[in-house]
Amino acid sequence: MPITLSQTDYANWLDEATATEGDERADPTVLGQRQQRYVALREGIDLCIEDRWLKSDLEIKHCDREHPLEFTFEQVQTGGKRSQHYDFFGSGLAPAELWRVPGNRRIVSINVHIEPHIFQQWSGETCDDLPDLLRPADQRYFERSGTPTAAMQMAVQAILHCPFQGLTQRLYLESKVWELMALLIEDLKTTPNSFSPPTLKPDDVERIHYASKLLCRQITQPPSLMELARAVGINDHKLKVGFRQVFGTTVFGYLHEHRMERSRQLLEAGDLSVTAAAEAVGFASRGHFAAAFRRKYGVNPGVYARERRA
Repeated sequence: MPITLSQTDYANWLDEATATEGDERADPTVLGQRQQRYVALREGIDLCIEDRWLKSDLEIKHCDREHPLEFTFEQVQTGGKRSQHYDFFGSGLAPAELWRVPGNRRIVSINVHIEPHIFQQWSGETCDDLPDLLRPADQRYFERSGTPTAAMQMAVQAILHCPFQGLTQRLYLESKVWELMALLIEDLKTTPNSFSPPTLKPDDVERIHYASKLLCRQITQPPSLMELARAVGINDHKLKVGFRQVFGTTVFGYLHEHRMERSRQLLEAGDLSVTAAAEAVGFASRGHFAAAFRRKYGVNPGVYARERRA
């Protein structure tokens, strides 16, 4: 059975296991062992190097949160096998979800967070050729996973085995962070990501409509993509592609639109406050809800409610 932690409990465990720069230490707990080291590069750029082994699978409950740009490279060793992969996220809204971290294997990783304004300063442009990387705080972030290229693997190894200290170390590591960002962007631009979507069978369309109904029923605590796919008997890839074909939007986009419409109805009825309406449709943050409502309807939710009650 996996161990389930809240985001706060997981953060507390991280704090207990975290070492200051230059002071790595293992922290054996009931969860497993972890070495984690943060390297201060400069304001707006965070680098974390981690080596962990969990005794069992771990599930972490995350709430809605505003997210910077992020990329993670992991080297996974289980038994005698090794594998590598990366995850790349743009800025925007990270939705409430359940993260699963596999246990009984060693994972060595580097994780980088970059604030959007720092990325814009570095790029020197508005990123019009990569519009998905920078999204507003009320729109789900861009995400992509893949297998590192040889050049990416070399940069990751350079970070893991940096031979320098002090200022030289920070300059060297930041140069490698930007090198990885450049390689990720180049991979994003050159790797074909578009394809002709498969033709959906009538049974597939019926399952996708059923999935939309499940989302609407569980608006405050929606299932993850994998949970939703299992519930309707379809694989997650076909569910994602099929949602775009049937509804013209993503699974999360569909849920977001339903949340917005339901919140508008609640405010128009006049029975709930703005905070209560936000909670009723699954927003953990009133600020995120207000921004999303304003973007959708062009008016603050409080103003909208007062105008309907007048």
